[in-house]
Amino acid sequence: MRNLAALKPGDGAVIDEINLKGGMRRRLLDIGMIPGTAVECVGESPAGDPKAFLVRGAVIAIRSEDCAGISVL
Repeated sequence: MRNLAALKPGDGAVIDEINLKGGMRRRLLDIGMIPGTAVECVGESPAGDPKAFLVRGAVIAIRSEDCAGISVL
């Protein structure tokens, strides 16, 4: 199964499952990253961490370790 960390700039996907715990899970759910939501990778830092994603009209930067816990289709 793919996760957000596998997306490159320009790639799009749909969130399948959020496999995170605690505060980060709550923050992502609060900004609308719920299963069924379309996301698009719009950029990444030169080192590759963090990556920027377009989610419901907002650009959100997410660290690679957190991206690995978000499964996408």
